[in-house]
Amino acid sequence: MSFEDHAIAPVKEEQIAQWLGGRSFEDVYRDYSETGYAIFERVLSDEQLTEIRSALRPHLEADIRGRGDFEGLKSNRVYAMMAKSDVFSHLAAHPLPLAFSEADLGTSCQLSAMLAINLHPGETPQPWHHDDSHCKLPRPREALQVSAFWAIDAMTEDNGATEFLPCSHKWTEDRIEGTASAESYTDRSEKTQDVGARDDAVKAVMPAGSLMLLNGLVWHRGGANRSDNPRLIITPQYCVGWMRPLENFLLATPKHVVQRMPKRARELIGYSIHPPFMGYVNGMHPSRALERAEDEAA
Repeated sequence: MSFEDHAIAPVKEEQIAQWLGGRSFEDVYRDYSETGYAIFERVLSDEQLTEIRSALRPHLEADIRGRGDFEGLKSNRVYAMMAKSDVFSHLAAHPLPLAFSEADLGTSCQLSAMLAINLHPGETPQPWHHDDSHCKLPRPREALQVSAFWAIDAMTEDNGATEFLPCSHKWTEDRIEGTASAESYTDRSEKTQDVGARDDAVKAVMPAGSLMLLNGLVWHRGGANRSDNPRLIITPQYCVGWMRPLENFLLATPKHVVQRMPKRARELIGYSIHPPFMGYVNGMHPSRALERAEDEAA
């Protein structure tokens, strides 16, 4: 089997130069690799933010709260976003987070998960975790994931800005004080003490429209919302092409939605090949299988 005619086109530096502050991608990526994070302010325009908020509004108004301490008892989480609006497929395929994901994970990287997180006032700190911990592979190692955090609302000192531990992708510890456990996903008890409080934690304070990227091994958590207003982010998470994504986008996203997605977004949710042929459909590239489905429907 040969799939060379369906090769994925990597992000080019000129596509992201406007956000690099006059530096080369190699230079910015070197800092990211050393510290485990990068922050880019005001990447999204006010018009883009308005469009995103509008697409999310009906799902947030349903006010479905988290099932446990990890999701947040005073938080809304919106899943299956690629099926909910075209604006989210464009956000998932944004060249800036993709450039770092491709550099870390290869051009065959996939979208592992994509969700919106809305922290209401009174939300408590999330347990510490790193986003590729589900792989159950011991540290130290190379990261298998890159996480993007789009600030749809400004993230401030008081409203639950994501907290992270710089350079922690180099740590060997599989657990730290306040780490998420199996019980974190179902525990509905009120928290009166922050057992994970740390002096070395940094809050990702940034204006609306900004982007933070974290290496998949960096320890982080959602902060406590001590303000009077909600705090909304969207977090696409990218993984190596050979690893099973957290979210099953192929089932969550109807084919008629997939057909109108940008090509790169389709590739990210599984309509692509990890070399040499992982992901084929009946011996064919999955994009050809999608084209055949279109022809049959017509």
